[in-house]
Amino acid sequence: MAKGAGGGSHARARVRGMSTEHVLPAAGLGGLAFVAALVLQFAVRRYVAWIYWTAIVMVSVFGTMAADVLHVGLGVPYALSAPLFLIALAAVSALWYASGRTLSIHTVRTRRREGFCRAAVLATFALGTAAGDLTASMGLGYLGSAVLFAVAIAVPALAHRGGALGTVTAFWAAYVITRPLGASLADWMADPTARGGLGWGLGPVTLSWTMAIVAFVAFLALSRRGSGAAV
Repeated sequence: MAKGAGGGSHARARVRGMSTEHVLPAAGLGGLAFVAALVLQFAVRRYVAWIYWTAIVMVSVFGTMAADVLHVGLGVPYALSAPLFLIALAAVSALWYASGRTLSIHTVRTRRREGFCRAAVLATFALGTAAGDLTASMGLGYLGSAVLFAVAIAVPALAHRGGALGTVTAFWAAYVITRPLGASLADWMADPTARGGLGWGLGPVTLSWTMAIVAFVAFLALSRRGSGAAV
């Protein structure tokens, strides 16, 4: 069902840089878009590339906004929100596993399992956002965080290749790390050079990655690849 981690910088454009009184209304609008995307996805009975990937992007955006709203809007430190989101992810995973004895995305072929899967993805993006910003605020900066998570994402891959980690566990371990890895890279690209970034600006970086996502979805739609995606 869920693949990729491309929606994070969109939420940053909506949340970061806003005054506290504007954060919650922005999150409300994001929540409405999130619900609309899910309603549309659950309404269709076949794979439609733009609907499927819009739902994935909006799940990622809303998950990111959940972490940022807790921090920016409500003042909850990332050191506290990260463990909370980890607990939420564990709870969703436990309920999902209890319903079908597996967390494999290849078994997501019913609405019930899709709901669990999307809830898990939502929790992974919230957790990844909190974890990524936590490491950046601890002195690593965005580039240092990107390097840290690049190394971390290789661990489940190597463990799986060596036979020490199962396929499903390796997938979800790596999936959680895609969020802070991608966000750290995007923030490093957008941040001014005075703060150690490339200075490209949030707008151009967000636009560039949005265009990349659109091009990827268009390719999938035209080539009909991914039509067997479990939904």
